[in-house]
Amino acid sequence: MKRAAKTPSQAVAAARPGLPGWRAWAAVAVGGLIGTELRYGAGLAFPEAPGTIPWTTLVINVVGSFVLAALTTVWIARPKTAFWLRAGLGPGLLGSFTTFSAVVFAIDQQFRAGFHASWLAYLGLSLVLGLAAAAAGWKTGKALADLTGGAS
Repeated sequence: MKRAAKTPSQAVAAARPGLPGWRAWAAVAVGGLIGTELRYGAGLAFPEAPGTIPWTTLVINVVGSFVLAALTTVWIARPKTAFWLRAGLGPGLLGSFTTFSAVVFAIDQQFRAGFHASWLAYLGLSLVLGLAAAAAGWKTGKALADLTGGAS
């Protein structure tokens, strides 16, 4: 039996096992563009005043924690979900929509300005609400996976 010739992308993938294909790279790039624009738009729509808790960043990160946990839980139940889709939505869209660096930057700015109560409250809220959102996302993802019949 004669084998079909490999395409250039198949040859590269065979030479470097474990390396994501072009679809994953493109999905991360497109997802990153969309997530960045959504975050930028939220910052314009809801600007943050100096010396206060950065509510916009907090809400963005909490929502992102919820959605990423829900999607990850669904993907665990449905392991055949295309890798490029998981990469585009997870690290791409949600990775650029939520950022730990924005939390650290806000805390640094508030600390340097002497707004100690504000940065301490923000740090505490970020940790507690982020973990709570991830737990709620996990429960939601599990319920969605159970509702749709789990793995397929």
